[in-house]
Amino acid sequence: MINLSTTYLGLKLRTPMISSASPLAQDIPGIRCLEDAGASAVVLPSLFEEQLRLETLELDHRLSAGTESFPEALSFFPQPSEFHLGPEEYLGLIRKAKEAVQIPVIASLNGSTVGGWIQYAKQIEQAGADALECNIYFIPTDMDLSGATVEQTYLEILNVVKSAVVIPVAVKLSPFFSNLANMAKRLDAERADGLVLFNRFYQPDIDLEELEVKPNVLLSTPQALRLPLTWIGILYGRVRASLAATSGIHTAEDVLKMLMVGADVTMFCSALFRKGPFYLREVEKELLTWMEEHEYESVKQMRGSMSQLRCADPSAFERAQYMRAIKSYQPA
Repeated sequence: MINLSTTYLGLKLRTPMISSASPLAQDIPGIRCLEDAGASAVVLPSLFEEQLRLETLELDHRLSAGTESFPEALSFFPQPSEFHLGPEEYLGLIRKAKEAVQIPVIASLNGSTVGGWIQYAKQIEQAGADALECNIYFIPTDMDLSGATVEQTYLEILNVVKSAVVIPVAVKLSPFFSNLANMAKRLDAERADGLVLFNRFYQPDIDLEELEVKPNVLLSTPQALRLPLTWIGILYGRVRASLAATSGIHTAEDVLKMLMVGADVTMFCSALFRKGPFYLREVEKELLTWMEEHEYESVKQMRGSMSQLRCADPSAFERAQYMRAIKSYQPA
């Protein structure tokens, strides 16, 4: 019998296919559906740093309103039932999800500064999350901000979160570092339990009729697979942290390729938006068929077999591959 089990962030999972952070898991029916469809874990939609700031400002306003006229008003604190904020609802979603499903529930925080992550990471842990994904979404536009400072921000966020909780902590990275291998090594040294490769930046668009900048969300395509495939193949065996592949995972073939270069898990999002959560069952069936035909007994047997450490041609992950690709292409 083929064994599809894997371990991610110290969590034992039935298969290497999990649902990444998305609106598909924004409520209990959606989370249950993902479990029924075969997801071995679910990452909840990200709670944004801006929401934490808003909660702090809102609470401060409610605590201080009117105190300039009535000093005794400082003794009247607002009751939780008087206002409903995103962060509180998020904690409630974690609690309800843990009661509703058997698969691990991974919370996600999205931000770019140390901010209020410490306090909220603790609350996420107390709510019962099995792990926490720090989705660090940092687009530096300050021309005086050095790359070293940007990298230090990532390390500081990880450090303060790790100091606040005991549950596993993964860092979702962008690929935009001058030396990603070094950044991965430093995050690993700071005790990151997992690295999620990669975050997708959503670039704005221009509305030519309204003449305004507008957000633009494009689902990933299978071509996006190449970037995480390359870097997971390079990092496998060189870092202790678990490796998760996200962006461009659409088919059983994509899952197989990622496992072979060293991924512990593959994260599905865009494919589930296009085809529905139960598409995971089809992918799992095709995965089992391929492994049986090629005489693989387990994911463990396959994992890392085509990484840079084990590849017959390690240079295929580096500059030599670029030269070979350019020379082999023949225009029409």
